[in-house]
Amino acid sequence: MKERKQEEVTDIVYGVHAVTESLQANTGNKLYIQDDLRGKNVDKIKNLATEKKVSISWTPKKTLNEMANNGIHQGFVLRVSEFAYAELSAIMEKAEQEENPLILILDGLTDPHNLGSILRTADATKVAGVIIPKHRAVGVTPVVAKTSTGAVEHVPIARVTNLSQTLDKLKAAGFWIFGTDMNGTPSHKWNTAGKLALIIGNEGKGISANIKKQVDEMITIPMDGHVQSLNASVAAAILMYEVFRNKQ
Repeated sequence: MKERKQEEVTDIVYGVHAVTESLQANTGNKLYIQDDLRGKNVDKIKNLATEKKVSISWTPKKTLNEMANNGIHQGFVLRVSEFAYAELSAIMEKAEQEENPLILILDGLTDPHNLGSILRTADATKVAGVIIPKHRAVGVTPVVAKTSTGAVEHVPIARVTNLSQTLDKLKAAGFWIFGTDMNGTPSHKWNTAGKLALIIGNEGKGISANIKKQVDEMITIPMDGHVQSLNASVAAAILMYEVFRNKQ
């Protein structure tokens, strides 16, 4: 029952980019537009909704604020189908068709803004897919969709019950498993040839101890300042771009 309650909060997206991407992906069910809003965004999104046969409701700003849980909705809230997670097998098949594919594994991320930012960069750097755990981690919520500026519609995301078993499957398919740590191979010396799976750890604790045992090589981002670690989405972005750069 708890799982279902958690899913129910994922049935809306809000903000210009997220709403536009969801409408284009045919996942929209009903569009709510702020009743006193005018301008080109209104016309563009209204026309797109009409084209996709999505009904429109002109709604007071106060109601939209409540629907978006006071998030920045820019006057647009869209009720959508529950987010369709990809199957792990589909992400692995997609990766097999690419040269030097990268699959991103998020080990217990809890901040929806971090997940949204990571998805945005994953889309920009052609990551084959993202794997997240079902439990004790953030899933795709309206905040994630908004922060990703629509990337949730383009990056396959699988939700798995057991990360350790998932890593075994990736290893069996010939993937090298990399993790992030304070001590390891500097990111600029990382050999990114082959099939890669990169684990990004929890915001506070990093990669969990049992998962660390399955890592083939730790990668570290050189730092010379006073702080000892980077934000999870920033660290993920640096490493995604390192792989992307080496592909060029």
